[in-house]
Amino acid sequence: MKIDLSGKVAVVTGATGELGRVMARTLAACGAGVAIHYLQNETKARELREELVAGGGRAIAIQADITDKSSVFKMRDAVSDQLGAADIIVTNAVAQYSWVSVLDQGIEDYESQFRTCVLQNVLMAKAFVPAMIASGSGRVIAINTECAMQNFPSQSAYVSGKRGMDGVLRVLAKEIGEHQITVNQVAPGWMISDKYRESGTEHQQTYQEKVPLKRRGTDQEIANVVAFLASDLASFISGAYIPVCGGNVMPAI
Repeated sequence: MKIDLSGKVAVVTGATGELGRVMARTLAACGAGVAIHYLQNETKARELREELVAGGGRAIAIQADITDKSSVFKMRDAVSDQLGAADIIVTNAVAQYSWVSVLDQGIEDYESQFRTCVLQNVLMAKAFVPAMIASGSGRVIAINTECAMQNFPSQSAYVSGKRGMDGVLRVLAKEIGEHQITVNQVAPGWMISDKYRESGTEHQQTYQEKVPLKRRGTDQEIANVVAFLASDLASFISGAYIPVCGGNVMPAI
């Protein structure tokens, strides 16, 4: 059994980021044409596109502001023109900021998390889901976080955005399920990615000792779950929040 996404088109937002680029590579390796979204890092986006094309894949790099309706709709049109209508959207982009206490966190940080978590998912759905409805199938995959269940000190802005998008996506799953479109969330833990490999900081004892599997996961382990959810193997999974964190958080029934 293998994951085969041949003939499918995937859009990955924030695809030049630590986790995003591994998702893009993995979806391309499974046969999907990949739209590499970026906001500012055009150089990395073009390098990733060249890498995927050199490996025999179909890929384009597209700049867009995922918090702006007109920009998201222009991205949709560009994807459709160059690759075809999207079958899979992966909403991975999120604004970065400094984490401090609720009393010290700037209001602009709550606003940025709302726009890049909640509003991004609303706009991506409005732009891309109608074509999925027309085709009678599709995959919406959103990247959440284990933090949404932890609610630790200094996480408030991030958690507020991620818990807000959770609500939108659960409603969306019920609204569009009849069209055989699944809506799921992947929730990474503190994953090992290139920046940790390059700095030699993969091992984080304080974090790892709390994880039942006693290790940190990798960027590839997130991408593997994304590819699975994008495939026909996950055709009857929808509305799920799936932690990929070695058991560090466990949703209860």
